[in-house]
Amino acid sequence: MNYLQMAVPPRSAHLWRYTPWHRIHPTKPEELPQADSVSFEVEGFELSSMTPESDASEIARAFLKEAGGSSSRLAVKGTGETIHIKARASGHVAVGHLELDIKGDVTILLHLSGDAGWCGIHLSGRIHPNSNLGFGFINELDQTTKLLRCDDWLLERDASFDHATLSVGGFNCKSDLRCTLNGTGSSIRQSVTAHGQGARHDDHHIEIHHLHGNTNSNLVTNAACAGSSHFVATGLLTIAEGADGTDAGQVFRNLLLSEKARAEAIPELEVLADDVSAAHGAASAPIDPAQLHYLMSRGLSPEESESMIVNGFLIDAFSNLKDESLIEQMRTRLTVHLECELKR
Repeated sequence: MNYLQMAVPPRSAHLWRYTPWHRIHPTKPEELPQADSVSFEVEGFELSSMTPESDASEIARAFLKEAGGSSSRLAVKGTGETIHIKARASGHVAVGHLELDIKGDVTILLHLSGDAGWCGIHLSGRIHPNSNLGFGFINELDQTTKLLRCDDWLLERDASFDHATLSVGGFNCKSDLRCTLNGTGSSIRQSVTAHGQGARHDDHHIEIHHLHGNTNSNLVTNAACAGSSHFVATGLLTIAEGADGTDAGQVFRNLLLSEKARAEAIPELEVLADDVSAAHGAASAPIDPAQLHYLMSRGLSPEESESMIVNGFLIDAFSNLKDESLIEQMRTRLTVHLECELKR
């Protein structure tokens, strides 16, 4: 089934409850605009072309495939190297597809920027047996851009994946991030850090599927919301029948910096195996006045004190990762962003 034959998903569908399809579509749901390309640049590596694949039953992925744009593939046999990918979106509607094929030990930073009116990006990756990938996605799009992001990752036997997101760009963002642990001994550590300002809307839907036993997953999302911004995190964690020995957990934390800021945290578990460890938690709260008072009593201004608290809170989202290079890069980009905001 192609996109124009699909029914618009209702808001009763969990994925589209807080950001309905008509709100994230670049024009009207019944239209399929032809997109310009998101440009991908990788220093020291050559990208190959590929034909994007999509789940024919999933409307966002079908839309991105049929809208066109750029389609690139990067295959890496790594030995601990760090790869920087620059992705830039410009024009009215821009779409990019990037497929990663990972063997060995690799750290990849994808920095998305640009002033496109609407940007769609589909990332897919296969992490081969006994391979380790640290992947960081940094969204620094223009504050007027709409973003639709879809991720599809497949982990094979004894593969390890550190997956970090820093979301500070765009004004209306919808992310659908999915990972399947398709081999015994595979593991994912995932973190999402978001900073909401003004009327920014940022919606992350995250799925982790354990198909085999003795697999591990850990998800942490930390969001700081100022102004009238709205952050949403929904997490679906599934453990298949027979996937005994699985250890999985997810935690959602939100820091509300103003009375008009909003945050939603909805963890979900679907456990069909018996011998597993599965946990989830969620919390939302304003800044502790005692912390603010303590910093101000040491000579910091109210703005500096709040910025320091927000910085520490957001940086903590990366504490579940193991890839030291990835952690350093993500923390550096976050610190630069917060320092720039403090100067405005």
